[in-house]
Formats: sequence, structure tokens, C-alpha cells
Amino acid sequence: MSFTAADVKALREKTGLGMMDCKKALTEHNGDAAAAEEWLREQRKGKMDERTERAAGEGRIAVRTGDNWAAMVEVITETDFTARNDDFVAMVDKVADQAVNCPAGCITATDEMTKTIDDMRIVTGENMSFSRGIKLEGGNFGVYIHHDAKRAVILQFDGDLDADSAKGICQHITFHDPIGIDETSVSAEKIEEIRAAAIQEAEESGKPTEIAQKMSEGKVRKYLEENTLIHQKYVLDESKKIKEVLGGATVKTFVRYTLGG
Repeated sequence: MSFTAADVKALREKTGLGMMDCKKALTEHNGDAAAAEEWLREQRKGKMDERTERAAGEGRIAVRTGDNWAAMVEVITETDFTARNDDFVAMVDKVADQAVNCPAGCITATDEMTKTIDDMRIVTGENMSFSRGIKLEGGNFGVYIHHDAKRAVILQFDGDLDADSAKGICQHITFHDPIGIDETSVSAEKIEEIRAAAIQEAEESGKPTEIAQKMSEGKVRKYLEENTLIHQKYVLDESKKIKEVLGGATVKTFVRYTLGG
């Protein structure tokens, strides 16, 4: 044999695969560890590619921030058991680190990111993939990741806002899921949808069309106040609205991820 038990062990530690698989790979390649590793990965990846139809409804979100930028990624897998595994957590963190080098905007998985995920797919035998990601640049940032890493928020803003308040607003967004920053950031189609529903409700209650239309405007105003960020009551102190927590700072945008959403 052109390899030793130590070589088998080293290959096992590097790939996370079984001793017999590693021994077979080294035998097939006359003890060439690099060739054996590549062969193992190709063999296992081929089998995994046949399983991509299996549902992947679990996973994890990771966020990274730096000077004038923030990035967020989501990687999905089949089971919550794997999603909570330390190795999977470390893998998603590595993907987030790699995403830092992507340009601003929606992130497409690079070859490096795909390889990182594939290495974990091979070990776990589960169907997993890069689901989505985004990178924002410019201004200041607050972030929040829920304890289970299944929900996360990036807040991008201009002006002075302390770190605790920025994080608190991110927590607020996580739990209240506003439809926009304020009424100007809500699409005309959405506003018309709300108005039409309000008119229909009023007319079905017996109100004349003219009265129903007037009532709908009040409903639209109330809906926007309750569902746009700066007008909402702050989840950590309901005596304040978000615009008061912001002080002189202004929100540029926010991105909210819910796993699988």
C-alpha cells in the first residue's frame, strides 16, 4: 500500500467522510491524497445532485458589516438538526465572509461560495444551497439577527443614531414587518388595493358610494400609519414612535429576511 492509516485519517478529517470511503479513494489513486480528495468530492457531489428535488425548508441567515457596507446571506438545508449543527453554522458564516467581496445589490453565489456549500452537502448528505443574499453600500448600518438565525434585518440610514437604537429599530422591523419606510415608499398599486378594499367594505355595509369613498381615505391613512416604519409605535418602548427614536437620522432603506420568505 502506498499510504498509511495516518493518511486515511487525515483524508477523513479533511472531507468529513467515512474511513472506508477514504481508504477506497486512496487505493484508487495510489495514495495521492489530493487526487483522492477530489475524486471523493466528485463522487459524492454527483450523488447529491440527484437529490436536489428534496425539500430544503430549514437553514440559517448570516450578516456581515464593515465601513459603509453590510451584507446578508441565507443558506438553506433539509433539516433543523443540520441547520443547528456547529459545522453548518461555521459554513454559513464562511459564505457570509465570502459574500463581502461581492458588488452591491442582490448577491449571486460565486464559485467559491458554491464550493463551500458543496463541501458541507457532501458531508451531511442533505440537499442544501445558497438561497439569496444582498449587499448594501453607503451611509450607516444597524443589524439584528434573531437568536435562531431564521430572521434578520439590515437598516441603512444617514445621520447620527447610536448603535443600541439602530439595533432596536432592526428588532422592531423583525417583529412588525413594515411595508415601507413611510407613505411615500408604498407603491401606488398597494395604496389602491387598500382603498378598493375599504370602499367595498363600506358599500357592503350599506354606505352610499360617495360616503364609502370618503371613508376609504381615512382607512388608507390609518393603514399607512400602522404599517409604515416611521409611524409605528416602537416595539421596545410603545410611548414612542420610530420617527422619535430616529431623532435627526433618516432611513435610506431596510432589508428583512425570514428564512424561506
